[in-house]
Amino acid sequence: ERPAPEQSGRMMQDTKLNYLSNIEIFQDLSQRELQEMDRQITMSTCEPGRIFYMPEETGEVLFLLKKGRVQLYRISPNGKKLVVATLGPGTIFGEMSLVGQGMHNTFAEAVDDCLLCVMSRSDVERLMREKPKVAFRFVEALGERMTSLETRLEEIAFKSIPARLASLLLRLADEQGNDSTVTGYTHQDLGEILGTYRETITQTLNDFKAEGLIAISRKRVEILDRGGLEKLAES
Repeated sequence: ERPAPEQSGRMMQDTKLNYLSNIEIFQDLSQRELQEMDRQITMSTCEPGRIFYMPEETGEVLFLLKKGRVQLYRISPNGKKLVVATLGPGTIFGEMSLVGQGMHNTFAEAVDDCLLCVMSRSDVERLMREKPKVAFRFVEALGERMTSLETRLEEIAFKSIPARLASLLLRLADEQGNDSTVTGYTHQDLGEILGTYRETITQTLNDFKAEGLIAISRKRVEILDRGGLEKLAES
């Protein structure tokens, strides 16, 4: 038996409020304040492969990723794809100078089925003016993003491809909740994340395999010697 329309509407609203309450920047808001946010924020879903933000977009909009992963990338003049970041649940991103967020000629593409909150500049201005605690959470989120970017730039400047790949495999395994396996990434994907060629990744993975650090199968890397990879990542 299907729920009545009004019951279905209440269920959808409850679900949306639950999503909002679990987003870190809204964690200081009361239930009544969350209900106010519910009327101001648009929820959107994206299927894998959908590009929902492109460089020519001109409007300021802020995305809050609740579910799934989003890949931010740029395309070079010669057509090479460079992944800027792969974002997970709880991440804030978009084009909005008010909170120091910029896409800078970047594409945003859904990697999985995604659920996002979408906020306009006027929504963010009102929220930051009326809720100082939320403004503080925005600053925290931006600081974390800057720290992550600085770490990545440091690795590009000072670390070799093997060290960077070892670090990436360890991080991806941790993000997937399994410290010994990375799944869902092709050699091309890993190359785009590190800003290098697929052939370079394939050769480096084969070197890791020959050294007994990993085992490789289709879209799957099993970490056999985590300590060895950690040592390499720090080299």
